[in-house]
Formats: sequence, structure tokens, C-alpha cells
Amino acid sequence: MKIYKLPAGTLLQHENQAFLGPEIDWDVLLANENLENHLSSESKSWKAISSEEAEVILSKGILSPMGNQEIWAAGVTYYRSRTARMEESQDAGGADFYDKVYNADRPELFFKATASRVSAPGGTVNIRKDSTWDVPEPELTLVISPSGKIQGYTCGNDMSSRSIEGENPLYLPQAKVYAGCAAIGPCLYITGKAIQETATIRLEIFRDDVLAFVGETPLTQLKRKPHELAGWLFRGNTFPIGCFLMTGTGIVPDDFTLEVGDKVRIGIDEIGVLENTIAKI
Repeated sequence: MKIYKLPAGTLLQHENQAFLGPEIDWDVLLANENLENHLSSESKSWKAISSEEAEVILSKGILSPMGNQEIWAAGVTYYRSRTARMEESQDAGGADFYDKVYNADRPELFFKATASRVSAPGGTVNIRKDSTWDVPEPELTLVISPSGKIQGYTCGNDMSSRSIEGENPLYLPQAKVYAGCAAIGPCLYITGKAIQETATIRLEIFRDDVLAFVGETPLTQLKRKPHELAGWLFRGNTFPIGCFLMTGTGIVPDDFTLEVGDKVRIGIDEIGVLENTIAKI
């Protein structure tokens, strides 16, 4: 099932049916340990609408499907990401660190964003004024319960300043955490099953309505599996209202930097498409 957060209400799509519900407390919702069953039960009292009505409602705008949850992220989980990070940090002498973390038992996990730093689907995400090389990072993002159970998935955009991180790996927080540094959506895909590894992540970047970059990668290329990453995140943290975890990127645009006005589209099979426009802060 898919659940969308509306400016005034909630929309659920399940088994070719659509249901329109009231505004809900997403902190309470995502703290539920049996989210799929809970939504199945709750939606029975919601208003059934047609697929056409649902599309009209969604076209009017949606919000980030979250409450006050933290977003965390994993790095160097794809071989392509490892290679790109080694290349960008070569001059700074940090290349070996990325090779070591790719092969280590312990993954790279870092704090990404509070809710106030997350942009809504259709909104703007930011690049930094003090950065010269900026890229979006399309990532499968896990919806995790307070106990550490993966309850669903969404699309994530882990905005990244490659020039800042490449200058020195210790600058990672500045390269990753700032206002408008992330987006998730368009919905939460809630399921008790693992997402299929054959699912594909796609990235498209448009400049002046012309396709400037396109790339894709299957989830089979994700070295560290979702349950492993979630397990490491919960080793030393607690999340009373649940959390989100971006699982890393396997698509890294080379010789390309984002510009104000670019449109970024991130699509993942089974979930949908997350679109944002680039601004600068």
C-alpha cells in the first residue's frame, strides 16, 4: 500500500483502491509497530474515491510523508559510490578511507536531516553557495519502526556537495547537512515484504526542460542490505517515533554539477517518482 501526506488530509492507495482520510499525527503513525495492519484497519472508515479522483487530489500538491522523524544516511554502499568518493578525495589524501569503509564490517552511517531540513515533493532542494560541485544522490530510503523493523520504503534525495567533501572527508557534515539538503517521497510504500532486489533506481536531471543527465542502477548492486544497515543504526541509537535511513547511491553524475532551476527526478520501482527543483542557499 502507498500512503500520501496531503496539506489537509491523507490518501491511501491499496489493491487498486483509493481512500481519503483525515489529517493524522505522523509521529504517532510511524511509531506504530504494525503499520501495514494499522493502516488497513484505519482506512476502512475512510472515504473511498476513484483512481481519477485520487490523481486530481495528488496533482494539487503533497507534503513530505513524515512527522518529526530524523533522517539518517549510509555511505559507500555501492561500488560506484566507493570509486567516485575515492576520485573526488584523491588530492586531499582521503581516498583510502572510502576503500576501507566499503570493505569493512562496520558501514558508514551519518545523520542527514531533521524534518525542518527536508523538502516536500515538488518543492525546492538546495545547493550551497560556498560549493562548486553539487549532485543529487538518489537512494532507496527505509521506513523504520521504533524497534528497528523495516516497515516500508520511499524515494530519497541525499543532496551532496562533492567539492566540500572532496576537500576533506572531515567536512562531510557540511557537505551533507544544511537547509533543504534532503527530500523524501512522494509516498511511503508500506509492506511487510522486502523490496525486490530487481527493482531499479532511476535519476533524471533536466536543465531548461532538456534532459541533461540520466542514470539507473538495480538494487542488486547495493552491497550492504537494508536489514544490515538498519541493524547497525539501532546499535547505539533509539528512535521513539521511528526514523528514516537512506541506503546510499549507485548513481554518481561525473563532470556534472547542479545549477539553480534544474529539475531532479528520482524514481524507484514499486514506489513512484520524487521530483524537486534546485535552489541555492
